Amino acid sequence: MNWAATVLTLFPEMFPGPLGASLLGKALAKNLWSLEIRDIRDHGLGKHRTVDDTPAGGGPGMVMRADVAAAAIDAARASGPERPAIYLSPRGLPLTQARVKELAEGPGAILLCGRFEGIDQRAIEARGLEEVSLGDFILAGGEIAAMALIEASVRLIPGVLGDAASPAEESFAADLLEYPQYTRPQTFESREIPAVLAGGNRAEIARWRRAEAEALTKARRPDLWALYEKQKG
Repeated sequence: MNWAATVLTLFPEMFPGPLGASLLGKALAKNLWSLEIRDIRDHGLGKHRTVDDTPAGGGPGMVMRADVAAAAIDAARASGPERPAIYLSPRGLPLTQARVKELAEGPGAILLCGRFEGIDQRAIEARGLEEVSLGDFILAGGEIAAMALIEASVRLIPGVLGDAASPAEESFAADLLEYPQYTRPQTFESREIPAVLAGGNRAEIARWRRAEAEALTKARRPDLWALYEKQKG
């Protein structure tokens, strides 16, 4: 069984978007993973397929109804394998490479894309949704976040990337940011490629890359550096 993503959205025309291009698109065509897009409005109410209503207690904007959201989730769960159901939300737990790896090693995910002021809390609780955030910023909806989560997961599936060693050396793979990368030309605007990279000594190159990764992480991400030092200790 391949890795299966089901996206619940009010804007199905946004997909596959970038998920259909480059290596992910080729892997999709080869059935290394699958993408199902479901229109939440299929579960809307009345002739206008209404999906939202005014916030209880007052306030601006609209809120997606609990009955509509729950019906969309139930239909997705009934149509495929059992998978985590995730609501892309700015108040969710931050998405990490560790969580991405867990998802990539599983059967896939059902991703609910919010709009308006969010989704009725009762649907989140009643359907046991995992809330996930890309960071401390607000998007117009969950579609871009869903694409990011899918891409991050799919690229870890065996056979999707050309070089199987690539994911092991990237940022966050060992609680470190990735070391700097270089290629031709040898000299660019008076800047040289570090000599160690041209020396051919694999052990020295590995030590240099680890030292650069440590220095970058310590300077830019003290939170990751603390985790790294804890693991080393």
